[in-house]
Amino acid sequence: MKAFRHSVAVSVLLVLAGCTTQGDVQSPVPVEDRVGAQAGAAQPGAEVGSGAETRGVTVGGEFEGDPINAPAGSPLAQRVIYFDYDSNEIRPEFHEVLRAHGAYLASNPQVRVSVEGHTDERGSPSYNLALGERRADAVKKVLVLNGAGTDQVETVSYGEEKPASLGSSEDAWAQNRRAELSYQR
Repeated sequence: MKAFRHSVAVSVLLVLAGCTTQGDVQSPVPVEDRVGAQAGAAQPGAEVGSGAETRGVTVGGEFEGDPINAPAGSPLAQRVIYFDYDSNEIRPEFHEVLRAHGAYLASNPQVRVSVEGHTDERGSPSYNLALGERRADAVKKVLVLNGAGTDQVETVSYGEEKPASLGSSEDAWAQNRRAELSYQR
């Protein structure tokens, strides 16, 4: 019985520790400062003691290095923009993400990004290619309005040809109505 109570107490403490918040994303702190201030996860695939590269994390846990490689939670870590059905209008929840990517591109003129437009399977192939292009162009427009150079952003449409999720349900379609940012150096 005593071990059970101890297990429950430890479980409660672990749950409470995981419930901390990161603060308001809409804070007036400049994008560059917020991106660099994300507390630290190591580079993907890096394990302690494995000999894997650990650049990007300092002893204090603050992320250090190229902001485009910032850990999850950073606006720059989000590279997929989702759209409503038959729409190329940027949804409000993605404005901050695109502002951060535009600012990053503005401060790194050597960096290039490809914006890939996608659709769900509904509609003709030619309509979906055009809709994917409008989605990619809409994302490019917002990136440029936020400082990216027009020569830094390339657009391409895949229409319905590269689904993120297979299936013919609203959930699958919602995952396929997207634009993806793909960075190159």
